[in-house]
Amino acid sequence: MIADCTALILAGGDSSRMGQDKAGLLLDGATLLQRVTATMQQVFPKVIVSVRQPRAEVVLPQVCDAQADGGPLAGLVAGLAQVETGWMFAVACDMPFIRPAVITHMASLRGEHQAVVPMTDGHPQPLFAFYAKPALPLMHAAFEGGEKRVRTVLKQLDVRYVNEAELQTYDPQFRSFIDLDTPQDHAAAQELK
Repeated sequence: MIADCTALILAGGDSSRMGQDKAGLLLDGATLLQRVTATMQQVFPKVIVSVRQPRAEVVLPQVCDAQADGGPLAGLVAGLAQVETGWMFAVACDMPFIRPAVITHMASLRGEHQAVVPMTDGHPQPLFAFYAKPALPLMHAAFEGGEKRVRTVLKQLDVRYVNEAELQTYDPQFRSFIDLDTPQDHAAAQELK
């Protein structure tokens, strides 16, 4: 268990490309939210869910976005404001194949950084990342200033990026980073299980 960290599952998106709520999609008999929750509970003592508005079917503690159309950054800011631990691990609810070893390795790289973010295919993955509580004022200010892109905010933080070579040891096929955005992604995931 990573005791100094709370997991935040982001489940407040539009799911516009999927055409339905991704959190409730079934995969191998469980919803995507249930799958991610089960994995997070293996790694963190406390797990909360970021939602746009309260959801009756979610049994975990919920934090609501400060702004309905604020995107993932709204969820990150709201979550970081609520957590009582020094760190928060943020993960999207549509990532059903997460390997806990990847998260544990990333946790070991935190040090004095404000965030630990993996890089896959040359792009940062800010919705599978650690954020330090002291990063909140900067993230909040950027959000209040109208910023909605998490990747833009990362440029203002002290980030420890984790490259693919480092990640490969813990997840050789990078399955942790598969996210389901479209019905085609969901169909492909049915084959992976």
